[in-house]
Amino acid sequence: MTRPTPAVRDRVRSLPPTELPAYVYDLTALRAHASAVRGALPERVELYYAAKANPEPEILAALGPYVDGYEVSSGGELAHVAKAMPGRPLAFGGPGKTPDEVTAALEAGTERFHVESEYELRMLAELARRVAPGRRVAVLPRVNLPVADGSLAGSSLAMGGRPTPFGMDPGQVGPVIAALTDGTYPQLELRGVHAHLASGLEAPAQVAVAESVVAWATGLGVRLGEVNVGGGMHVDYGDPERRFDWTAYGEGLARLSERHPELTLRIEPGRALTAYCGWYATEVLDVKHSHGEEFAVVRGGTHHLRTPATKGHDQPCSVLPVDAWPHPWPRPAAESDRVTLSGQLCTPKDVLARRVPAPGLRAGDRVVFALAGAYAWNISHHDFLMHPGPGFHFLDTAG
Repeated sequence: MTRPTPAVRDRVRSLPPTELPAYVYDLTALRAHASAVRGALPERVELYYAAKANPEPEILAALGPYVDGYEVSSGGELAHVAKAMPGRPLAFGGPGKTPDEVTAALEAGTERFHVESEYELRMLAELARRVAPGRRVAVLPRVNLPVADGSLAGSSLAMGGRPTPFGMDPGQVGPVIAALTDGTYPQLELRGVHAHLASGLEAPAQVAVAESVVAWATGLGVRLGEVNVGGGMHVDYGDPERRFDWTAYGEGLARLSERHPELTLRIEPGRALTAYCGWYATEVLDVKHSHGEEFAVVRGGTHHLRTPATKGHDQPCSVLPVDAWPHPWPRPAAESDRVTLSGQLCTPKDVLARRVPAPGLRAGDRVVFALAGAYAWNISHHDFLMHPGPGFHFLDTAG
């Protein structure tokens, strides 16, 4: 169990049942966390926010003072972030970019392009010649580096070091580097290289990955301005009070930066910045007994909060008891100490958390799911069964 901040708790208690479920974001807590992250990083390390984690305009704006730019992975994300945060630097990444998306990115003045293949490089070069004549477009080829056995063992999602659709094998990068440095594409500039190899790594593993990427990049024998080592910092859904060690990570990057003063290092965290500021709040509708177990059915479900189904975990949560019971029929209540929390969908996969310690849980009580500030609403299958969507509340106690 994990407790919401006082501001979130008070807002959840104040909402009538008809306004649940709801996402509640504590922007003050988000700013404090982002400030601490920025403070732990060396000055020469650029911090871009991976907007895919949570693209809500209020989230993007709250992060604004603490990030150097935003990483987007589609034309839709690019247009959305550019509108929400006009004038801020953008890096356009992701596989399968379409000509229309690349054209829109060029027209928007996108700062950097992460190129995923030789085909994509050729497309970008031709479109840059047409759309942005006279302008040098910054390119970072994305490389899928081999990694030492076991170095990504703790990752929750491997994006490299094995066959994937992401980036290029080191042997495929050579022709791309050559084309960017021999005058083949004068409209393009080799800015550096990009390698996001895994998600869910702790600080020591992240530092080791960064060192491997920089060692490979500096061995290319060409002048580079920056190396992007990606994001994927660990967020522990099993122990939500334990956070990624940004201090140790910053110290590791500082040592790496000192050895390579010619390089700017860039990181692109998403989940590890925003997960902690968001809560999904709902109400218990019914408590049921089935084959020796108890289930609490809540408003909403995984069509609003897809994270636990996607990652195969129990979403951390806490119960806010509600004394009032306005109905004339009896109030269901749990008889055992542990209850499985499920949603309203007609599928046994609609489970948010299993066997939660919640003695005495009753219909009408509120349940608040933590770590819902990233990869939550925006990755969920909203229209399945056509239940109403959640509300959204952005709390700013500092304002």
